[in-house]
Amino acid sequence: MNLYVCIKQVPDTETKIKLNGDSSGIDAAGIKWIMSPYDEFAVEEALRVKEKNAGSTVTVVTAGPDRVVDTLRTALAMGADNAIHIELPESADSTMAAKAIAATLKKEAQIDLIYFGKEAIDDGASQVPQRVAAHLGLPSVTVVVGIEYSGTTLKCKREIEGGSYEMVEVTAPAVIATSKGLNEPRYATLPNIMKAKKKEVKAVKLADIGVSAADQKIKTKNLQLPPPKQAGKKIEGDAAAQAKALVAALHNDAKVV
Repeated sequence: MNLYVCIKQVPDTETKIKLNGDSSGIDAAGIKWIMSPYDEFAVEEALRVKEKNAGSTVTVVTAGPDRVVDTLRTALAMGADNAIHIELPESADSTMAAKAIAATLKKEAQIDLIYFGKEAIDDGASQVPQRVAAHLGLPSVTVVVGIEYSGTTLKCKREIEGGSYEMVEVTAPAVIATSKGLNEPRYATLPNIMKAKKKEVKAVKLADIGVSAADQKIKTKNLQLPPPKQAGKKIEGDAAAQAKALVAALHNDAKVV
């Protein structure tokens, strides 16, 4: 089977975000970059399918500036076989990214399954998997927390509103967007980390796939950091006094009662 996993490099959740000089984006200096956590489930799922199907290969794909190659090597260290880097500008939106990824995948000889994380934790747009599927004319299932494989048929368990689940059956080739709970991603071993550093990463330029700046539909003009949280108020006294003071604060200060 030819398995593809599309991943995205994002800032670590513990990174303190700063804006650049004109507030049109974030200041990339000093940021620790990681693979988006939902994409880890996608990589792990592809590797498990590969292990159960002899002769299968896993190819990881990402789009972005040169620094994203480090995240590709993380996936290679987990066990992926091949890697493709689409040279996309930092400012690219979901529309441009999806078109670039789909155009790149169209050039591959054969595709059986394409895995994504359900969303990237930086922008939370949750658009690229579905857009890629639309470009390729493939069925897609999102927020997948369980998969039963039977030949080319996949029965996908996905989360829906209200804490419920639904089952969706699709036939490969298909696009699957994974969520937490599908599996437990493995850690890369030291020998694999060393091997990953030597593996070739195929570079794809936008001109090679017919994508240009005109494909970007959204441009960021200004970003603002959320205001700092106000200090909390501590109410002293016994329970009766605290209750009375709390009601007074909610009425007089917060004006919610």
